[in-house]
This record gives sequence, C-alpha cells and structure tokens, in this order.
Amino acid sequence: MHAEATQRQHYNRIAADYEAQYGDPDGLNYREQFLYEPLFVGLDLKGRKVLEALSGSGHATEYLLNQKNACVTGLDISDQAIESFKTRWPQCEAICAPITKSDLPDESFDCVVVVMGLHHLHPHLGEALREIHRLLRKGGTFCFAEPHKESGFNRLRGFWYRHDSLFADNEESLDMEALKSGCQDLFEFKVEKHVGSAAYLLVLNSMIFRVPLWLKRIYSPAIMRLEKMLAGFHSPGFSLAVVCQWQKK
Repeated sequence: MHAEATQRQHYNRIAADYEAQYGDPDGLNYREQFLYEPLFVGLDLKGRKVLEALSGSGHATEYLLNQKNACVTGLDISDQAIESFKTRWPQCEAICAPITKSDLPDESFDCVVVVMGLHHLHPHLGEALREIHRLLRKGGTFCFAEPHKESGFNRLRGFWYRHDSLFADNEESLDMEALKSGCQDLFEFKVEKHVGSAAYLLVLNSMIFRVPLWLKRIYSPAIMRLEKMLAGFHSPGFSLAVVCQWQKK
C-alpha cells in the first residue's frame, strides 16, 4: 500500500479516540497555555490568511479564530478529520490532501501552523518543509510545535513509538540541528522555546497512556500547576517538545 494511503488509513482509524482525548477541555487548556501562547507570541494575525496543516479537526484553528482573528484554512490527509473540521468550523475552507503536495497556489498564506504533526512525516519531512516554504508569502511565518530528539527522554519515546499500535511506523521526533541545517537557506529561525514535562505527558498526551477522561479531569489541575513550576527549568535535554517560529526568507 502506498505510504500516503497507509497514513490516511491509520489516522482515520484513530480519529475518534484522538478527538476525545486531545480535544477535551483539559487538553485544550494545556495547548493554549503551553503551546499556542509561545507559538504565536508577537504575531499579529488579524485578517491574515493562515493554514493549519495536518490540522485534524482544527484544535489550533479555534485559538487562531478566537484569539488571533485570523482567516484559517485546514488541511489534513484524513478525510474523517477534514469532515470533522468542516463541521466544527463551517466558516473556514477545509482541504483533504497531504502536506507534501497540497496543490495550493504559491505564496497563498501569511502563516502556516503545524502542531504535533511534523514528526508523523518521516521520511518525507524535507518535502513537507519545501511545500510549506512554497505556500508562504515572503516574510511569512512557519509556526510549529513538535517532540524533539535533543530531549533526554527521546530513547524511551522511540521505544514507545515502535511498540505501541497508536503510532505509525514512520513516526520519529525531530532532530532540530539537522532540520535547521537543511533549511538555513529557506528560513530565518526567530523563536525556539523548549516546553513539556509532566502535563505534556499526562494531560496533553493522555491518550497514549489510555487514561480515562474521568480520571484525567481529576488530576489535571494539579499536574498543570506542576508544569508551570517546572517551566523555568526546561532546556533541550529537560523538555519533551520544542515550539518554533521560522520566517520565510
């Protein structure tokens, strides 16, 4: 089976469970505080055209519409995810296509956003980044948040990726130094912030631990407070994710 068809089948299979676990109030609260706020810091997106790529049902779209007043388009390879996106955000355009070949016009967007999607793209990550560069207008911003290889927990994460059926075979955290080396002619690296500890695992990614939502609601407030306390200690080694803004040259 072609790789893209395999990806589509995999994400259609987990779409309902993913939406329940990542779209609950606690997961959205985590995203807003620890991912979206640093991800969009300093960006005026009012009235700007923004692509949420690998969008799923559009969790970042909610923030972009309500907090940034952006004009959002969603793009995802899963037809089920795009149908959910259309239902949730009927005012937005939604496209079912892979990010490696969106067929959208050159320089269509002021900003492209990917939240926890790039690590699903190996070995086609380079193609996706070139497509994102093509879609951005000159000076436009590529915002993304992803797990990264510099984390001291990366070996354990790699083991989990290989042995848990929730993950596709090609999932792999990002090697940021290699990524920047390959993209230095395309982008200027504006923001890089390391995030993610206890709440990243147990609130945002509760799905991988098969945590029931009723239990997650009970412990989330305490774990979120712990995350805030640990935020000042985050570094490449002592963090689980990285939040970046890259500007198209």
